[in-house]
Amino acid sequence: MLTPQHVMKITKALADPTRFRILQAIAHAQERCCGDLARDFPITQATVSQHLKVLTDAGLVEPRRQGQFNYYRMRRDVFDAYQRTVATALAGAPALRS
Repeated sequence: MLTPQHVMKITKALADPTRFRILQAIAHAQERCCGDLARDFPITQATVSQHLKVLTDAGLVEPRRQGQFNYYRMRRDVFDAYQRTVATALAGAPALRS
């Protein structure tokens, strides 16, 4: 189970529609680089980079450096733990406390 603080950090990261779609794009591929994602979304590479930082800080993606590029892969283990924690919290278990 994740800490309540980690659950809130992930929830806030997923609340942004563009960030959610970026995570979807990464989830549907083995991994994606920032430049490729910037071509897929009507936002600048700097903005994609900022969204990737939020997703990385939340633990939802992890970067892999190759030359001058960072490739991002979804952390399915963290996402699965998030889903289990939220499902447990909403199933009548005691409330998460900060």
